[in-house]
Amino acid sequence: MRSHVLLWAALAAFLIDQISKYLVVHVLRVAEGSIDVLPSLLVFKYGENRGINFGLFQGNSDAARWVLIGISLVICIGVLIWLGRTAPTKLMLLCAGLLIGGALGNVVDRLLYGYVLDFLNMSCCGINNPYVFNIADVFIFAGALGLVLFDGKKPS
Repeated sequence: MRSHVLLWAALAAFLIDQISKYLVVHVLRVAEGSIDVLPSLLVFKYGENRGINFGLFQGNSDAARWVLIGISLVICIGVLIWLGRTAPTKLMLLCAGLLIGGALGNVVDRLLYGYVLDFLNMSCCGINNPYVFNIADVFIFAGALGLVLFDGKKPS
């Protein structure tokens, strides 16, 4: 029954990511121009990420695309195996679901478009952040951080 937490979290993260990308990229047409959501803090700004977070390891080759898809799937499987070998708490299952759902959202982008659709840009305090990301990236980061912080082990 507890594994339902992981499944529902992964499904929710995946759907929220894919729906947000569809709405912002295809309905709001952010590729035609940026949209100030919260001026000077949050801007919808179109981006195509062929690498990993923050544009690292950019590769325009089809091989790079498939390698990144493979890495994402291996990480998802690795998290599931790790959880299977522990006694995960509900919070750990929730975090794992967020990570897996976000990763699979980006995998679907790579399969459909050849790159990950990004649209969130955050800047603050006079610092202009050139990077864009998406909601899947937020779920991946939050899920990974949660798994580290809430791994079920008591500090020694």
